[in-house]
Formats: sequence, C-alpha cells, structure tokens
Amino acid sequence: MSDIKKVVLAYSGGLDTSVILKWLQDTYQCEVVTFTADLGQGEELEPARQKALKFGIKPEQIYIDDLREEFVRDFVFPMFRANTVYEGEYLLGTSIARPLIAKRLIEIVNETGADAICHGATGKGNDQVRFELGAYALKPDVKVIAPWREWDLLSREKLLNYAETHGIPIDMKHRQGGSPYSMDANLLHISYEGRHLEDPNAEAEEDMWRWTVSPEKAPDAAEYLTLDYKHGDVVAINGQAMKAHEVLAKLNEIGGKHGIGRLDLVENRYVGMKSRGCYETPGGTILLKGHRAIESITLDREVAHLKDDLMPRYASLIYNGYWWSPERKALQVLIDHTQQHVNGSVRLKLYKGNVIVVGRDSKTDSLFDSTIATFEDDAGAYDQKDAGGFIKLNALRMRIAAKLDARRK
Repeated sequence: MSDIKKVVLAYSGGLDTSVILKWLQDTYQCEVVTFTADLGQGEELEPARQKALKFGIKPEQIYIDDLREEFVRDFVFPMFRANTVYEGEYLLGTSIARPLIAKRLIEIVNETGADAICHGATGKGNDQVRFELGAYALKPDVKVIAPWREWDLLSREKLLNYAETHGIPIDMKHRQGGSPYSMDANLLHISYEGRHLEDPNAEAEEDMWRWTVSPEKAPDAAEYLTLDYKHGDVVAINGQAMKAHEVLAKLNEIGGKHGIGRLDLVENRYVGMKSRGCYETPGGTILLKGHRAIESITLDREVAHLKDDLMPRYASLIYNGYWWSPERKALQVLIDHTQQHVNGSVRLKLYKGNVIVVGRDSKTDSLFDSTIATFEDDAGAYDQKDAGGFIKLNALRMRIAAKLDARRK
C-alpha cells in the first residue's frame, strides 16, 4: 500500500491525463483531486469536469480555475519587461506557464491536505523539470508522481489499449492515427511538436497553423496601432484601456490576421537533446517589438546594455524551470526597477508578417533631446570639440600597444 492518500493531478481532460487519473486510482489506490487551468488556451474546459465526475471525483475536489489575468499580469508581463528571448528566437510561451501551474497545484495541496502532486509531462521533456522545480521551491517536502517515469505505457498502442480496457473515451482522431502534433496553448502562444516535425528538414504544413494566416495571405493594407505603456507594461491599445489578459488576447487577434509571430525552431532542451518545434506567438512578438521601442527613448544607455547582458541568463532561468529561484527573483527586482520610467506610447505598423516601429513618444520620461541630437545648428547645446579628447583617451592603450608591436619587429 502507498503512503499517498490524496494527490492533486494537473488535469487537461485529454487522453493522457484521463489515463493518468485512472492509473493513479488503480496503482496508488488514492483519492484524486483534479486541477484544470484556464490560461486562455481557447478550449472548452467544462468537459474536463464531466470526465472527472465520471471517474468518481467528488465535485468539491474538481478545480477549474480562470488564471488568465494572473498569468499575463504576474508572469508574461514581468518576463517581457526583460525583453526575454531564449536562444535568440523563442518567446518562452510554454515555459512561462509552468510556474503558475506549479503554484496553483501547491495551493490546492495546501487547501485539500493532499500528500502529492501529479503531472503528465514525459520523461524526455522540459516540463517535468519546470513543474517539479516549481513544486519543490514552494513546498520542499511535497511528493511528486510522474507516471511517464513509472509506468510501462510508453507507446501509443499501450496507452490506447489501457484506455479501451478501462472505458476511457477515445476521440476518433486517436483511433485514426493520432493527433498529428503534440500541442500546448495558452494566451501567449500555441506550440506544435512531433510527427511530421520530427524531421528538422521538413517544412511544416500550412494547415498546421491555427492562430496566424500565412504572410502571403495577409491583408495587402498595413494596419497601424498604438500601444500605451506604464512602468514597462502595455495598459491600452489605440487609447482603449485594457486588463493584462485583454491586451494579449487583442494583440493575438490583430497579429494573427497579419501573419505575425510564426517560428520554426530547433532548441536545446534542458534534458540534453535537441528538439524541433513550431510556435505561433503573434501578441508576444508585438509586445517585444513595442517594449524595446519605448525603452529606446526612456532607458539610460548603460542600463539598457546591462539588461541586454542579463537577458540570456534570465531567459535560461525561465526555460530551465527556475522561475521560483532566488536568482530569478533577484534579477526581477533589478529589471522592475529599470521600468519605473518606461512610460509613453509606441506606434507600430503591421504588414505581412512584419512588426515595424514607426514612432515612439514619452511626454514625461524621454531621454531623447532633439536640441543635442539635431544635425542642424544646436546653438551650443553640444560641443563637438569634446569628442577629440574622448577619442584620444580611449585610443591610448591601443596606441601604446601598437608602438610596442612596432619595436618588436
């Protein structure tokens, strides 16, 4: 008999987690609490409740939580304040959702008196690391059940046979060869992995993409929009104030229409392998472009360069599951401090897959001084003779080295 009496399962209601639910009941003979997070994935979540009820889960132990605002406000926006990009391209759509799910899992453990959490991440992926690092950081002694590292259902055929044996509903798409891709979606992105994409030289089929039109089929007329920023976060689009999750949803809609945010990437997973995935992140792509634009006139040069130096480390921390680590928290304090004066507006032009900055302005915090930067008469605002001494001082060490090299010859 297991010493685990109650477990909180991260439950999507799909085939894998439905099999896991039944497997937990059979293997651990424990009480199961299901948790389904609404992160804006655009799917109907009520069927997850009905499936959980069918498995005998008590109604009061079925959690379906709308976390969209918390997700964007407390996770996505703080990440974009750092202009975060992993390996030069990936906007971390999957990675940034995992610490919130881990947080809520632990909250439910505390609320229900559960002994453990359970997730459906495979033993090959990054998500197992992210879920479990987050859980241990928030509740050091929590037990973690990872079925893909325990059971022998390691093929699609075995999984389907188990489901059929135990009366678990199977969608026709699984019977007819399976869903073509492994997908993850939330308000920030949708990802595609597996099947056709396992050949890194094979172009993704056009009908795979769900959120964006191809740039070739995007409107022939450009669309302009204005983003208003306060402390580094977008608070309004075209003058209309919005909540955080509304901002991202609106930018997804606009960006997707113009074919913005597609990415085909071979990334380096934390577990050591290379993995190919395709991503659609229309709203995030717009956010990143706009944020860099407003920072360009409101951030001190050396502060901006310091942020750029720190960003790859910050991105790796999120990718590798260290959102709740002391080093990520410390970096966030610094990043958020730099955003105190990142206020103003940015004008963007969207056209056939491109996000083009066409204007930026800050009435209160702009460091751009046109009287100094002008190519016309600056009326003495800048003394060009000062540059001579600056150049000579910075060239001194190179001049000394050059003279020494000449003597050595």
